[in-house]
Amino acid sequence: MTRDTERLRILKMIEAGQITAEQGLELLRALQEAEEAEGSPSSAGRWLRIRVTDMATGRPRVHVNVPLRLLDLGLRIGGRLAPEIAGLDLRKWLEQLRASGSGKLVEVLDEEEGERVEITVE
Repeated sequence: MTRDTERLRILKMIEAGQITAEQGLELLRALQEAEEAEGSPSSAGRWLRIRVTDMATGRPRVHVNVPLRLLDLGLRIGGRLAPEIAGLDLRKWLEQLRASGSGKLVEVLDEEEGERVEITVE
C-alpha cells in the first residue's frame, strides 16, 4: 500500500467516525516519521508552528502546525479566501521561508487583547 493510499484511508476513517481527529493526527504523524526514517526525499520534516496564548492565564488559544511541504497549497487557498493578501508575492515569501533555518519568525504581544502570537519554523 502506498503512503498516499494510507493517508487517504486514515482520513476516511476519521470521516466515518471510526477514529477521532486526534487519533488520526497521531496516525498521520507516525506515517510521516516512518517516511523520514526511510529517508524519503519528499519529507522535509520542517513545520510552521503558530501559537496564540492567553497572556493572563498562559493557556493556549490556538495551536496550528503546518508541514512546510503543504504550506504552498494553504497559501493558494488562503489567497482566494482572503482578498487582502491577493497582491502579495506568496511564492517569493514561501521560497524565503523554506530557505531560512529553524527558529522563531515572529512574536507579537497584543496587550489590548491579552494575547501572545508566536510563529516558528522547526
